[in-house]
Amino acid sequence: MKFLKISALIIASLFLTGKPDIHEWRGAGRTGIYPDNGLLKQWPETGPSKVIKVTDIGNGFVSPIFTNDRFYISGEVDSMTVLYCFDLNGQKQWQTVLGREWIKTYRGSRSAPTIVDDLLYIGNGNGNLYCVSCSDGKVLWSKDLASDFDALPPFHGHSAAPLVEGDMIFWMPGGKEFNMVALNRFNGKLIWNNKGFGEPEGYNSPKLIELPSHKIVVTFSAYHMMGFDAYSGALLWSHEQDNLPPEKRLPANGDTHSNTVLFDDGAIYYAAGDGNCGVKLRLSADGTAITQEWRNKRFDSYMGGIVKIGNYLYGCGTAKPQLLSINASTGLITDSLAIGTGAVIAADNMLYYYNQKGEINLVSINEGKMAKISSFRITEGTAQHFSHPVINKGLLWQRHGNVLMAFDIKKRN
Repeated sequence: MKFLKISALIIASLFLTGKPDIHEWRGAGRTGIYPDNGLLKQWPETGPSKVIKVTDIGNGFVSPIFTNDRFYISGEVDSMTVLYCFDLNGQKQWQTVLGREWIKTYRGSRSAPTIVDDLLYIGNGNGNLYCVSCSDGKVLWSKDLASDFDALPPFHGHSAAPLVEGDMIFWMPGGKEFNMVALNRFNGKLIWNNKGFGEPEGYNSPKLIELPSHKIVVTFSAYHMMGFDAYSGALLWSHEQDNLPPEKRLPANGDTHSNTVLFDDGAIYYAAGDGNCGVKLRLSADGTAITQEWRNKRFDSYMGGIVKIGNYLYGCGTAKPQLLSINASTGLITDSLAIGTGAVIAADNMLYYYNQKGEINLVSINEGKMAKISSFRITEGTAQHFSHPVINKGLLWQRHGNVLMAFDIKKRN
């Protein structure tokens, strides 16, 4: 493992300076739980009112990322990645062409941006990374997957959302030497590098776990979940995806682990449908070791996200297309709804579930029990229904290919 020295002064500054304003994939902490409340508990039969429609944003699956007064989203147009900035009414403020986008399989953008104060960080399907000014879309620095990290994108294109901590940005090129890296987020210079297992990245947006003693970056490569010390880059532990023997490990076979892990009350939860499926790991108090507490093969979500509310996890099944509820203590399935495979988020103690047939479902929850309350179908847009829903200021936003729509789900007097 190759490290670059970090001065004590820089490390101290990371702890002492005020926290930046971060807006990222699946909301604060990447939990999939949005803070909105006072939302409708039932929708009209035809669905909530559509109040905004943004068209011609290109091919892709990236969900919008919101700041206080703007949102950002990317799409593939004529084989290029185009990053867009809109105000909250859907009026375009600027657009920037970033480079060639992924067009080989499931054509379109797939890496959500991360906004930190006035800077935006975004990757594209070819694995390149960009730092962009939020005010005008100017590219401030960029990294090339092949020339800077001697790596290749995975079979279905690089899909991770960048992770930021302090002055560092974490990125997984997935190369033999430069497998996981931390870069200075202001100039792109390498801070540390870890070889990991030399595997391609696992389509995974990493999670930051904050402990009293240090911070850990958790993400997947093709066949391992790994925990890195955020400041030194040391590999603290790993959890192998052992569903396939090494001789059967081929691109697009057992290597798709798109769900960001969850961390709560000393435990890591993940759902890797192309790997070990649903798993709970106990993290040691000092963060240097993990112990498996349970596995559940039926909790086989690939990319629909998971949320944890109280003592229950919610996410989709894939082999059997359902929405599942799992007891976090035991790993046993508490309830299921036959409403397809899809992406789940939560707000105001309700689940919002967008299945791959284009149906958005409103689901009530009560101690792990679920009930479908309302639903409506997305009829506009293109290609697959893979994008995750987002809730912002009482609006439910849903992308379907080249169209982004906002629906009013706020209670009105």
